[in-house]
Amino acid sequence: MGQCAGRTARHLGEGGLSLLASLGDRLAGFRGMLKENEPLAPIVWFRAGGKAELMAMPADADDLAFLMRALPQDVPVTVIGLGSNLLVREGGVEGVVLRLSGRGFGKVSVEGRRIRAGAALPDKLLAKAALEAGLSGFAFYHGIPGALGGALRMNAGANGVETRERLVEAVAIDRRGARHVLSNAEMGYAYRHASAPKDFVFIEALFEGEPASRQEIEAAMGEVQRHRESVQPIKTRTGGSTFKNPPGASAWKLIDAAGCRGLRIGGAQVSELHCNFLINAAEATGYDLELLGETVRARVLHDCGVRLEWEIKRIGRFGASGAVEPFLGED
Repeated sequence: MGQCAGRTARHLGEGGLSLLASLGDRLAGFRGMLKENEPLAPIVWFRAGGKAELMAMPADADDLAFLMRALPQDVPVTVIGLGSNLLVREGGVEGVVLRLSGRGFGKVSVEGRRIRAGAALPDKLLAKAALEAGLSGFAFYHGIPGALGGALRMNAGANGVETRERLVEAVAIDRRGARHVLSNAEMGYAYRHASAPKDFVFIEALFEGEPASRQEIEAAMGEVQRHRESVQPIKTRTGGSTFKNPPGASAWKLIDAAGCRGLRIGGAQVSELHCNFLINAAEATGYDLELLGETVRARVLHDCGVRLEWEIKRIGRFGASGAVEPFLGED
């Protein structure tokens, strides 16, 4: 899953300078890691896509705040987590790609019935921490293959439960390096959506659960795991759930009704097991995957009269294969 911290169409590296070189001494106090032209395909679950113009991994929250203050406001910043719900286009991602490390942003602690966790903590580890603390209500995170930053940004959910049902408050840093604490209400949650400012980078959150026995919690987590293994292609190169469920309907049923189960374009395929999952079946490119998704949307609209909305986040510039024009014209 990814967070977005604002982006522009500005062409960077003018005068032949790389972005890093053009920043000069602005980042002299940055303590984290910087990598130019860093391949993103190895870290996204689709295993496809281009490079990051500049990858930044801050050491901690103070280092992140320094970075955000140091970057010119017209330099795009794109935040990515574990890459589980992300489609990277072949042309790569312009500007700074921000990735929070587990060491700096993955800590978890228990405060009575509450759990404080860093945004880089994998969702599954939050579920595990809740189990060890004897707190129920977190089993659904056992079935979400992302990190908490993405869960906060998109109100991630599974098995009928969503992030907003457990969240007390979230902490974020904006593009000017200022720290913000947002209540649950201030997150503006809806289905797979938060209305928190787009330039906020979430760094940690506080959650609350209910006391329960270890047996009860393990049973709930086991049910989540059995469901995933039986109906989702979790052992393939996939980006997870591709489209949001329309009101009162299931995206997979609409896709199936439109005859798209198993549909293939290039190396990309609609999963035979769960047709709301796209998979990289044979060295698919970002272009293949996005074109397949748009083809599915067009067929569902034609056959079922429903406009599916992307749940997967698509980032970056189109490459040599060309642009994928939204078939439905509203994106």
